[in-house]
Amino acid sequence: MQITGTHFNYYQVCHRKLWLFANGLQMESTSDLVTEGRLIHEYSYKRRSDKFQEIAIDGIKIDYFDAKNKVVHEIKKSNKHEDAHEWQLKYYLYVLKKHAYDGCIGLLEYPKLRKTEEIHLYAEDEKRITEMIKDISRIIKADDCPGKLPLKRCRNCSYFDFCHVGGGD
Repeated sequence: MQITGTHFNYYQVCHRKLWLFANGLQMESTSDLVTEGRLIHEYSYKRRSDKFQEIAIDGIKIDYFDAKNKVVHEIKKSNKHEDAHEWQLKYYLYVLKKHAYDGCIGLLEYPKLRKTEEIHLYAEDEKRITEMIKDISRIIKADDCPGKLPLKRCRNCSYFDFCHVGGGD
């Protein structure tokens, strides 16, 4: 299985969510928060689709890539999981570098907060990403679903009902 940006993001947030998603239980389509995020992504930068291209490569899909300036734009609803967003974007930069798009930078954009953060990929990041890819693969291939996180960390998760109401352990 190819590792996607979603896998990489979920790895940072919750290993259980990663395992469930990778093993076919995808709850995003029923989540109002995910729908809100999609709408923010779609309507925050309306003209961007005309200027930048979409890239799908090695399991990742980058919606807005400025090839001329080598910039990956990643739009997020909130900065609640900012660390996960940064690593997802670094993963995109890593995959691009593997495919001869060297020297790219990332812009992590939070339109609702009017905040933009520049993200770079460093040699130590590449080493850590290599380790994370191995761990993500191990988690995805495991026979057993990882345990739940504490309830307070899960309240806005699209898997909340599955994990904490339905007893999906």
